[in-house]
Amino acid sequence: MQQHALNNNNRNRINALKLTSLALIVSSLVACGGGEGITDSSSQTTTDNGTGSSSSTQSVLCEYSYSEYNESESVQATSAADWSCTGTTRDLAANGIPDHEVGTFPNADNPNTISEQSVNESYTLEPVETTQATMLGGPRGMIGVVLNGIKIDAGTGGSCDDSGTDCDLGDNSGNWNIEALSQDTFSFGTDDNNAHVQPDGTYHYHGMPEGFVTLRGGNGSTMTLIGWAADGFPIYARYGYSDSSDATSALTVMTGSYQHITTVSANRPSTDIYPLGTFAQDWEYVAGSGDLDECNGRVGVTPEFPDGIYHYYATDTYPFFQRCVKGEV
Repeated sequence: MQQHALNNNNRNRINALKLTSLALIVSSLVACGGGEGITDSSSQTTTDNGTGSSSSTQSVLCEYSYSEYNESESVQATSAADWSCTGTTRDLAANGIPDHEVGTFPNADNPNTISEQSVNESYTLEPVETTQATMLGGPRGMIGVVLNGIKIDAGTGGSCDDSGTDCDLGDNSGNWNIEALSQDTFSFGTDDNNAHVQPDGTYHYHGMPEGFVTLRGGNGSTMTLIGWAADGFPIYARYGYSDSSDATSALTVMTGSYQHITTVSANRPSTDIYPLGTFAQDWEYVAGSGDLDECNGRVGVTPEFPDGIYHYYATDTYPFFQRCVKGEV
């Protein structure tokens, strides 16, 4: 996962928490274990919803191209992204500069400046849905890219140790991985697009890319395709058909199927200091509790794929973006 610089505001906040809760934490926690729920293991698999079937995306957005100067105060640079379909692959060349209004960077909780990147990705035009959920992100590869060439990276590089007294937003060596959006104990300096900037200048999304969805005309009257996942399947924003097999059914806001864990590990930092939802391990997939599977996707019809296809969603509920893929990579 990406490494986020830990700024003074966050460090001071953590120190304040330590002073008020250290005695309670030390006396009540066992510093010798891991968490539950989502794991960071590339070996995690599932048998839900896999069909082994292939789909073709050959004719969809094969010539999506954009190049325009972004006048946002924190950008002041040209945003460029070019997608093309060549042979059996969908190829992207982009510079990582957002094409919409962004928040202020650097800011008090994110000391980094947006800078141009070299983004080159190639995804299959014949994605194959499998029976396995493959974890990606961070060192295991980009989970997906929005059409504007901005990467999706829902997790963070921050963590806490079992005691909860050693937390760092730029070090993921602790057992408890801090979430960016489902908690308010720590601030990663995200803007209204649920995005912020890595130390190397990479602007990236942790959740719903609101500015880009607006540019694409996203609303409750149509499904909005906003990007492609690493396995070649499409990513939509927020709305899907209430009946996944019926394009005439009403559109509804899609919800993820993750819930807070029901059994809290004795090794977890105190929930009095870090409420459930603070850490990735606080969440578990509960089939049927929402609209989507463990990778925030489902099989169904879409405007671009009237015969149906496996596809992902950016959602307003956890996990916000897929943390795994259900196709071959």
